[in-house]
Amino acid sequence: YDDYQNRMMMQRVSEHCYLPMNELLMKQIAKYGDKIKFSFSFSGITVEQMDYYVPEALESFEKLVATGNVELISETYSHSLASLANKEAFKKQVVEHKKLIKDVFGVVTKTFNNTDLIYSDSIGSDVAEMGFDLMVTEGAKHVLGWKSPNYLYVNAINPKLKLLLRNYKMSDALSLKFGTEMKSVEDFVNMLKETPQNEEVVNVLVDYETFGECYNASTGIFDFMNSLPEAIFNNTDFQFAKP
Repeated sequence: YDDYQNRMMMQRVSEHCYLPMNELLMKQIAKYGDKIKFSFSFSGITVEQMDYYVPEALESFEKLVATGNVELISETYSHSLASLANKEAFKKQVVEHKKLIKDVFGVVTKTFNNTDLIYSDSIGSDVAEMGFDLMVTEGAKHVLGWKSPNYLYVNAINPKLKLLLRNYKMSDALSLKFGTEMKSVEDFVNMLKETPQNEEVVNVLVDYETFGECYNASTGIFDFMNSLPEAIFNNTDFQFAKP
């Protein structure tokens, strides 16, 4: 509840990340059309603060969503840990978030992303009860063991709920090791090409602030993202997909 800090942080992240990265994505959509697809998940509080402090940032997200190339994903309204503590509070936050996304962006969400990808079969079953068909969670090695995150899984209690698992190696290489292990688009493409032929999908999930805030423009992060689609299209059989 610090209005000065909230305004300062939202304005800074919008200037460094949201506005330039959204502009880059709009240009890629204009260039590649339906071949470019991706998704966003942001809390209700984030939407509120963009609206309060940097409305042009919210407008830039609205323009991206209006292209049809972007899927918005549900989460808890306040990016909370309610799923671990209170089922009713959890449901209330999810309902409030879903309503906000419908009111602001005019879309009904079908996919769910819990705070920091928290998941259990019980939480997944609760999410299925709320009407979602798909949930995104972490492809954690200590949970998966020998299994790969590069498949579509289902909830063990309610198989109606499908699960997409984050490929943490590729995601972390981009968000945590850019400029060291991930130095070029060729490095990213080479990691993609190491995916076994029988595996179905590679889910790359990163904090959006990776682009411009964690790694500022001088690191080459925007040039990297601008070049990435063409490198993928020209050197692999992979296609982009919304969840």
